[in-house]
Amino acid sequence: MVLGVVDGTQKVTIDDELKARIIIETLTFDERKRLQHALNEINKPFSRDASAELSREQIRQLFLINALPFIGFGFLDNAVMVVAGEYIDQKIGAWLTISTMAAAALGNTVSDVAGVGLAHYVEFFVSKCGIKHPVLNSQQLESSLARAIIHVGRGIGLILGCLVGMFPLLFFHPSSSKTNSDSLVTKET
Repeated sequence: MVLGVVDGTQKVTIDDELKARIIIETLTFDERKRLQHALNEINKPFSRDASAELSREQIRQLFLINALPFIGFGFLDNAVMVVAGEYIDQKIGAWLTISTMAAAALGNTVSDVAGVGLAHYVEFFVSKCGIKHPVLNSQQLESSLARAIIHVGRGIGLILGCLVGMFPLLFFHPSSSKTNSDSLVTKET
């Protein structure tokens, strides 16, 4: 029996669209209107207009929870890349006679591998900062504002992390091999 009197102790289960259509087709126009009204009332808290809005606190939390890990990733990525690239350029690059750009690319490879290994520690550190994920419903999370905040937070975090991750450059001095090659270029011109 598809339909019957539901008295609160019985449960109507609609497993697929076919069963839903069968139930709807057996209803009169007035019954469909009442059912539609009841469904609209029940679904009102989940309507896109009412629940898609984000509070200032939710926006702040969403931004921070997305920016902080990328600050860490950007910092580690650039710092490891600068140190590894410089080492490869100065030590291995001179021996293998590779260009500075090749040394930078190899430094980037080392940095990417290190990033895979260090990702867990970055996420662990961020979780210890006390920043919590905001409680969002599915409409809020899928809203264009939430997506924009997530992308902007990650982008700003990555930029800040990469800029701060350039700090090892402060400790490198021009080497004699680079100075000699620079002087050769100026003598030829």
